Amino acid sequence: MQKLVTLTEASQQLGVSIAAVRDWRFRRKHLDFVKVGRAVRVLQSSIDRLVESQTTPPLKERWDAKVL
Repeated sequence: MQKLVTLTEASQQLGVSIAAVRDWRFRRKHLDFVKVGRAVRVLQSSIDRLVESQTTPPLKERWDAKVL
């Protein structure tokens, strides 16, 4: 089973406000959400994918890749 985190934990991991995470939930953007009863949780793997997709490699690595 995948790890689930609260909206507060997700906002802390991503360094954004809880309001931003709630907005993403209502717009169904960036993160996969799960309803557990009345509680809303975020898949940890979804947070990891968002970070991965938004990561930009250092300039040197991008330069080396173009040279090859």
